[in-house]
Amino acid sequence: MKGTKLQTADLDKQTFNRRILQIFRDRKGDVISGEELSSMLGISRTAVWKHIKDLRRLGYTVLAVPARGYRMVSSPERLVAEEIAAGLPTKRIGKRIICLEETDSTNNVTFRLAEEGTAEGTVVIADAQSRGKGRLGRSWASPKGVNLYCSVVLRPSMPPVAASQLTFLSVVAVARAIELSTSLKAWIKWPNDILINGRKIAGLLNEMSAETEKVNFVVLGIGININMRQEQFPTDLRHPASSLYIESGAELDRNRFIRTLLKELDDLYDVYLQRGYGPVREEWLSRSQLYGRKARIDCQDRTMTGIIRGIDDMGALLLDLDGREERILSGDVTLL
Repeated sequence: MKGTKLQTADLDKQTFNRRILQIFRDRKGDVISGEELSSMLGISRTAVWKHIKDLRRLGYTVLAVPARGYRMVSSPERLVAEEIAAGLPTKRIGKRIICLEETDSTNNVTFRLAEEGTAEGTVVIADAQSRGKGRLGRSWASPKGVNLYCSVVLRPSMPPVAASQLTFLSVVAVARAIELSTSLKAWIKWPNDILINGRKIAGLLNEMSAETEKVNFVVLGIGININMRQEQFPTDLRHPASSLYIESGAELDRNRFIRTLLKELDDLYDVYLQRGYGPVREEWLSRSQLYGRKARIDCQDRTMTGIIRGIDDMGALLLDLDGREERILSGDVTLL
């Protein structure tokens, strides 16, 4: 699988690049000598120089100050695994990060990696997708250089019927990351969309490999419109869509945003493993504008209209149909 199988040497190189970036970040523009970097990293000065060259190749501007050392001047605009990982304070998610310039779908790549045994918390990020996937087999517009398309491997010990809970976990993490990175308020639309000012900003598509009684792995697929311009949206969208840039008027540093997202996802996953679905469900409900609202639900085989009463422990939408409760597992919600 071209571009995704990293050898041990590649992982070692990423580790040292990440540590050097963290040192530069901690020292905030200081000039740091090659000798000091060599001592801190436990490698030769020649190896330090090779890693500095590699960082420059990735798009970092690192100045060599004669007789003094190196100073970091600027970071690249493109997505870089080392930049995302540097200083990422997570327990599980993001210990291995793979950045691709383009792929068909990050979910496809990540699913194959998971089948090959990649560790829990592996993250695959693409700068562009040729066949981005949305819910119910729909496509996801995935232009280059402006958005986030990523997938994460989780290996929870749970029955397959409970795996849908992770969809609600990941959508809450996205809402948190948006609010930490912008002044915008993110609302959740069942089951897995993020809306800002009534327009869709993000969507999630989780896929699973399971046996009868256990989950082998779950792939969390996340697509967020970050710096996308209006003219980049398709004209045939089913629902109004927007981006964080359009709604806030400011471009975001995508590497920094992804770092925030992975931190929130890791925190929520840790809470989920320790305390179960309850805290995730409560936060999801607090971020939803659905409770008590009249809505039309378009399912594959029928359309229903009723009052939304929340979600159950498996994430099914609870719809009150004149006193009779209906559990809905999938469909499109239109508030009336």
